Amino acid sequence: MTSAMTSDTHREQNLRARWHATTAAAGADPDRDPAPYADRLLTAWAEPQRKYHTTAHLADVLARIDVLAADEAAADTTADAPDDAPGDTAADRAAVELAAWFHDAVYRPDRSENEERSAALAERALPELGIDDARTAEVARLVRLTVTHDPAPGDANGELLCDADLGVLAGTAEEYAAYAAAVRAEYGFVPDEAFRAGRAAVLRQLLELPRLFRTAYGAAHWEAPARANLAAELAELAEPSP
Repeated sequence: MTSAMTSDTHREQNLRARWHATTAAAGADPDRDPAPYADRLLTAWAEPQRKYHTTAHLADVLARIDVLAADEAAADTTADAPDDAPGDTAADRAAVELAAWFHDAVYRPDRSENEERSAALAERALPELGIDDARTAEVARLVRLTVTHDPAPGDANGELLCDADLGVLAGTAEEYAAYAAAVRAEYGFVPDEAFRAGRAAVLRQLLELPRLFRTAYGAAHWEAPARANLAAELAELAEPSP
């Protein structure tokens, strides 16, 4: 077995364990087996058209949720932190984690309704597991929020999910290049000029946001490198094709 296969197997085992823990924390019916749902989700996340939106992306988003949530918990213990400071503790960590699982569960790079279909999948699957209507609705709302990554002020759950999803933008130059290459590979069916124009529009939309990251940790650690990476890619896309 190659090291890559070993890594993939280990990641899947960890994801399955996390799914069981998250559904339990979310109030799933203990008499309903969550394993088949994990099977279907992981199968979806491993579809062949995916190059970036893979189980590795899912694992990375969940890991960044851990980082952000831990920072928020630490900030809550600081007596002099203002009540309206960025990074207020998410009201529903289980909903945020479930939204991470579902946010790209349906992904076709040639379609525009992926988030809506992913949210609808959550709305069908979670009640089957016995998760209550309010939490199911919150998960679906969060999934739909990843269309814009622009949560309203005070939307702690939305801030946590969106920052975790966008955290990839703040990687090292090498990590960001690998991310950008994987995105391009997903859109391999798009001619180069059309891709460059579409990708540039996405990058400009992100750069025009007043803040890419809304949590305290994201603002402090990810905002500057993410903007630098986005600006560098945008400049590269503006260069004439060889």
